[in-house]
This record gives sequence, C-alpha cells and structure tokens, in this order.
Amino acid sequence: MSDLHAAAFECLMLSDPDDKRAATLRVAALHREGLLGPGPAAGPVPVPAPGRPERPRLVPPRRLAQRGLGTPAGRAALVHAVAHIEFNAINLAWDAVYRYRDMPAGFYADWIGVAVDEARHFGLLAVRLAELGHVYGDFDAHDGLWEMARLTAASCLERMALVPRVLEARGLDVTPGMIERLRAAGDPGTVAILETILREEVAHVAAGSRWFAWCCARAGCEPGGTFRALVERHLPGGLRGPFNTDARLQAGFSAQELAELGARAA
Repeated sequence: MSDLHAAAFECLMLSDPDDKRAATLRVAALHREGLLGPGPAAGPVPVPAPGRPERPRLVPPRRLAQRGLGTPAGRAALVHAVAHIEFNAINLAWDAVYRYRDMPAGFYADWIGVAVDEARHFGLLAVRLAELGHVYGDFDAHDGLWEMARLTAASCLERMALVPRVLEARGLDVTPGMIERLRAAGDPGTVAILETILREEVAHVAAGSRWFAWCCARAGCEPGGTFRALVERHLPGGLRGPFNTDARLQAGFSAQELAELGARAA
C-alpha cells in the first residue's frame, strides 16, 4: 500500500495544470481501489507556495483590473478569475489531505473527492477560456486563497472554518449574480459551467462544515461560538454580504449563524 500523504503532496506540488489534473484523477482512482493508506508518522513540511505555473502573475487584489461583461474580453477575464479559484481549490484540497494526519478515513475521502471536482471545474473553464481566445495565465490574479492556507496550516479546525466556510462559501453568495449577468450578456456556455460549479460547491462547503464540527467536538468547543471568534479574529471587518441563505443552509450553516453573519456583514 502506497503513502496517501506522499501522493497528495505530489499532486499539490505539480505546476502544470494538465499534469495536476491528471495526477488528481490517478491518485483518486488509487484511493478508491484501496491502494493508498496513511504514510509514516513524520509530520508534513511547510509549503510556502504550492505548485503552479509561472503565469498568471499574482498581484494584490486592489490591482486587479475591473472589466464589464459586455465584451468577450470582459467575460474571458471573469472566466479566468473563476478558473484561478478552482485551480487554487485543487491545491487546497490536496493540502488538507497531505497536512492533517490524524483524521478519520472519511476526511481524506471527502477532500480527495473535492480535488477531483475542482480539477474538473478547472478543465471546463480552461476549455471555455480557449473558446474566448485565451488561456489560463493571460490575466493577473491574486493569492488570497493560499494566504489563508498558510495562516491555518497548523490547525485543521481553523482550516475548515476559514477556507471552506468563509472563502469558498463566498462563491455560493456571488455566483448566482454572476450567472444572471452572464445570461443577460448572452453567454449561455459560461452560465452552464457556473451552474454546475455552484451546485457542486454546496457539497464542498458542507464537507467543511461537517469536519469543522468534528474538529470542534474533538477539541471540546462549541462550533457556533468558535466560528464567530475565528471570523472576528481573522476578518475583523466582518464577512461581505448579502448571503445566499438557501445554499448556505444546505452547506451546513445554521440559521443562527446566518443571522449573526448578517448582523455583522461588511
């Protein structure tokens, strides 16, 4: 039986998107067949940056150009931004498998499944970018998702709270609006992809909610208050609203959590 954590690290550190996608499918298949299991007890090494191509250039979010959806270039920029999120999400899923060594088997199965979904999403978006005359790397992007991965590397509880339930859950909030704007702009191809991503991201955020609650139970802390405290510590200005209440409820947020988030929304 091969080392699951070593295989996850291999996927994490591959730079070429096609190689990363292919390795993701290969490792997932080996895991399904029962050919990958826990490796040596030695802990994970720090990962300042995952494998990624030289482009896109990473810049602060405020330096990203704002483009409307009325032109093919503007729609391509939006597709590129979502593709960048999905590429990072592959890395985040594999980092969770690699980094947290003392979790139940279901944890690894969940995040390997997420990695497969994110790889497929990236592939759909890469094809759509090509149809719009671009490739991944043509537009600048930012590194906010991986920055949060660095901040939460030492704690699975904090990772589950702040990556799936904050950063990825933001996609549940903003994607319906993007879909409507793209539909109005006459872009049914991108709409269909985003509808698939929105539907499947609910399950990804739900996995974060489930394992956040599990980590809280192990630590003997109450999930609602713990989540609130983590958000206040790391995002003192509050989360941006409005929130997609229906999707967040499906993804494991409680009505009380949503009410508190709404009251503190930036």
